[in-house]
Amino acid sequence: MPTLELIVVVLVVLLAGTALGRRLGVAPPLVLLVAGVLVGLLPVFRGLTVPPELVLLVVLPALLYWESLTTSLREIRANLRVIVLSSVLLVLLTAAAVAVVLHALGVPWGPAWILGGVLAPTDATAVAGVARGMPRRTLTTLRAESLVNDGTALVVYAIAVHAVAEPVTGGYLAGRFAISYVGGAAAGVLVWWLAVQLRERAREPLQQSVISLLTPFAAFLLAELVHASGVLAVVVAGLLISQSGPRVIPAAARVQSQSFWAVVSHVLNGGLFVLVGMQLVTAADGLSSTDAWHAAGWTGAAFVAVIGTRMLWFHTVPYVIRTLDRRPVQRTRRVSWRHRMPGAWAGFRGAVSLAAALGVPETTGDGASFPGRDLIVFVTGGVILATLLIQGLTLPAVVRWARLPTDGALDDERHEAEQVATRAALDALPVEAERLGLTGKVVAKLEAEYRMHAEALEQTDDDPADGRVREADFDALRLAVLAHKRAAVVRLRDRQRIDDIVLRELQAQLDAEEVRLTRGALAPE
Repeated sequence: MPTLELIVVVLVVLLAGTALGRRLGVAPPLVLLVAGVLVGLLPVFRGLTVPPELVLLVVLPALLYWESLTTSLREIRANLRVIVLSSVLLVLLTAAAVAVVLHALGVPWGPAWILGGVLAPTDATAVAGVARGMPRRTLTTLRAESLVNDGTALVVYAIAVHAVAEPVTGGYLAGRFAISYVGGAAAGVLVWWLAVQLRERAREPLQQSVISLLTPFAAFLLAELVHASGVLAVVVAGLLISQSGPRVIPAAARVQSQSFWAVVSHVLNGGLFVLVGMQLVTAADGLSSTDAWHAAGWTGAAFVAVIGTRMLWFHTVPYVIRTLDRRPVQRTRRVSWRHRMPGAWAGFRGAVSLAAALGVPETTGDGASFPGRDLIVFVTGGVILATLLIQGLTLPAVVRWARLPTDGALDDERHEAEQVATRAALDALPVEAERLGLTGKVVAKLEAEYRMHAEALEQTDDDPADGRVREADFDALRLAVLAHKRAAVVRLRDRQRIDDIVLRELQAQLDAEEVRLTRGALAPE
């Protein structure tokens, strides 16, 4: 396999596909998927096989960690019941529906259940790339569902693969699920605690970035060592870091880490769609156990089962919950069936499903060929292509048809946070000025800026040397009160007065200002 050529081609396609998608108004992942199929048809790349370990052990932990860091824990708490039900029960029902439908059409139970487990989870990277622009509550619920449901589906998948070689018992099933969830959550908490301890001792931005990169892979590895869910471990660690990070991560380290993860996630996410497209060609070429017509029919049936189960879930389970839970607080969160349609239609499948399909062993324990492996890969690739193109291209129209209400809460919370942060800075000014031994114009200047939002920095003394001293004093005082502004915003987040999204926006502004002031203080005069 021409590895260097492949890397260059994937990055070039990533650049061109992203630009083309934005120009055409189409989600870039869809363009990258089609471009990957076209590249896969080239003779030099024909027969490409994406190593499943590359996706499951390298790409998946990194992307899940970044998604966990940038999601809203407050919205997850508010919609926890919906997320848990979708991540567990909906996955199980989807797996069963796919298995039953395919078996009724002639697919043996073993491959049918494996396909059920493979196709049950939505894909976090696909949801993040294709479903952006939806209201915060809907998008957060979709992202959280896709972050957690991989763990459930991979357990179903592992059990189904195991069942091909030997029967499974109820105790085995219960044990696998218990170990997966409990062990995964425990591994995530432990790695989060260790990461916080390391961060409190390593203050240099470069070391902080290494710790950030280490965290998801350490969580995934620890969970896998105890046969638990590495996916859940990464998600738990990421969510906990998102809460403790504002207090333990220095501003310079956070700025550097954010830039690093933004680039890494963009390259991994986009490159993954290109590789998936290329792998679809290989899946079609590798079909040998049945003819293309039968395989295409089973692919269509699996697609209908996946989408039909999700549609049925979204338009029945909420009414069951309404009947059982009549608390006033729950009534305020009810949405109409029309407003639920975008979430129901955004059930994209992606790279995790394909990696799981490719991970099916080629032989069973007794050395015989694994039954239906080529069919599993083909059907999985076809369903991924169908969900991303059919649902992805029509999702904007569904969102417009749903006429989702405008979410103005973030603007109100941002306004409140800015007001509280400014008041905190003004209250801290006298204390910090006394601590730094500053009085007079320096304090008045910063106070005027915070009170009037004026361009006070342009007011300098005629004496250049005296002006430099005054500017240095001014920057020192401004740097001192930034900590009070940051603490005030974090307290608002902790009290659930503002969302994590608002915290990150304001935190980025404060971090940029702190880095600028710190570098100015260190610059030679």
